[in-house]
Amino acid sequence: MLIGIPRETDPAQPLVSATPDTVAKLLKKGFEVQVQRGAGVASAYPDELYEQAGAQLVGEDVWHADIVTCLDTPDKESLSALRSGATLIARMDPARNEDVLTYLSERGITALAMDAIPRISRAQSMDVLSSMANIAGYRAVIEAATAFGRLFTGQVTAAGKMPPATVYVIGAGVAGLAAIGTAHSMGAIVRATDLRPETAEQVESMGAEFVPIPVAAETSTDGYAKEMTSAQAEAAAQLYAREAAGADIVITTASIPGRRAPILLRGEDVAQMAPGSVIVDMAAASGGNCELTRPGEVVTTAGGVTILGFKDLAGRLPAQASQLYGQNIVNLLGLLCPERNGQIALDLEDEIIRAITVTHDNQIYWPPPPVTVSHTPQAPAAEPAPPEPAEEPKKTSSRLWYLLGAAAAVALVLSSPLAVASHYIVLLLAIVVGFYVITAVTHSLHTPLMSETNAISGIVILGAILQVGSTNVLVSALSFVAIMVASINIFGGFHVTSRMLTMFRQEG
Repeated sequence: MLIGIPRETDPAQPLVSATPDTVAKLLKKGFEVQVQRGAGVASAYPDELYEQAGAQLVGEDVWHADIVTCLDTPDKESLSALRSGATLIARMDPARNEDVLTYLSERGITALAMDAIPRISRAQSMDVLSSMANIAGYRAVIEAATAFGRLFTGQVTAAGKMPPATVYVIGAGVAGLAAIGTAHSMGAIVRATDLRPETAEQVESMGAEFVPIPVAAETSTDGYAKEMTSAQAEAAAQLYAREAAGADIVITTASIPGRRAPILLRGEDVAQMAPGSVIVDMAAASGGNCELTRPGEVVTTAGGVTILGFKDLAGRLPAQASQLYGQNIVNLLGLLCPERNGQIALDLEDEIIRAITVTHDNQIYWPPPPVTVSHTPQAPAAEPAPPEPAEEPKKTSSRLWYLLGAAAAVALVLSSPLAVASHYIVLLLAIVVGFYVITAVTHSLHTPLMSETNAISGIVILGAILQVGSTNVLVSALSFVAIMVASINIFGGFHVTSRMLTMFRQEG
């Protein structure tokens, strides 16, 4: 089958639905690919790269292909160029565009809505909303930093110290977590809130502090938070207002598919924020989470608060956004074409295909049946296990060995000459301190810690070399053992470090 990659009919859309990389992958699946001239120019993908990937460059004929992929639903003129029986793959916002669905069904066009991918594990590689939200969350922080006019990270200089910026993120979905990670990596102090209390662990893993809502909402079966009750909404509003007032930057991410975005920050809440503060409303495209947001515009209030209402943050990183979107398309076509023979099969029994199919065979299939997101059930509290008699002798035996070792160490110190006893005392103290220091270090820092242990092992080797020729056989033997053990530690450390570094090297 022939796949057409047209230029987006919206001149403000810089993305393209396929990149040279994804075109090559489509060809490997048995498809033929045509790309309209200039389709990828705004995303830094010139026509010659598509030709090198194996695509054929065409003009308006691209709309006559068997399968046409776009970012968003094309205009009526372009839709009219689609032939009956063709397949259109794009973001369609089907809940708000019933007239478009009616037109497509009357034309006999099969329409697959990329923004209707269900939130199930099997569909993650095709989830356009998550792909774009990830990029948008990153870009939101970059835009906030540009408008903020101050450093994110704190600094201490000869002229004085500067505190780090404080960032408050409302919503810990894909976009929110991306924003949290980016702001934290830039040195800001980050706090975040989400209706779902189970996201607290994810927020904290990204380096932020989770601020719970006193009365949190429950998670629905489709993976989104349920609509709050009036009591929950009031508690959340008070929390948002308080946290926003103490933050330099507020990033809002709350949106409801097919509906207007909820208002999270009222005008009076914005008035309490300090001059120079910034709000990035990531829900501006669906109305905005801030009462003062103007979609597509940058607003500065009388109190000096800047509100960024950009509607397509992902479009501000067009090359990477196009690559991710194109890869989502490739993964979807892999599901539609499991035989890799260039022929798609629409299996409406498959929950993913059924969820995104909005028109087929002159019928409208929207809305789809609900898809239940499976949640890992919480394990019931385990009853306390009865004590096992076999464990007590083991503990007693371990304690006995510790006591014997301690007694031997004390005896060694007492039986040694006074000049040597002080060295043994230092050794024992070093062992105790070293044990507690090493065990207190998090596992993620064990590899950096290896450089320090290598330095210590080097000192051990030098000392052992000086003593290996001693006339005392015991001293000589212990020196030899020390050289061997320290050498293993040093060379083993370098080997492990080298293997880890290869993970970050790019081939060729």
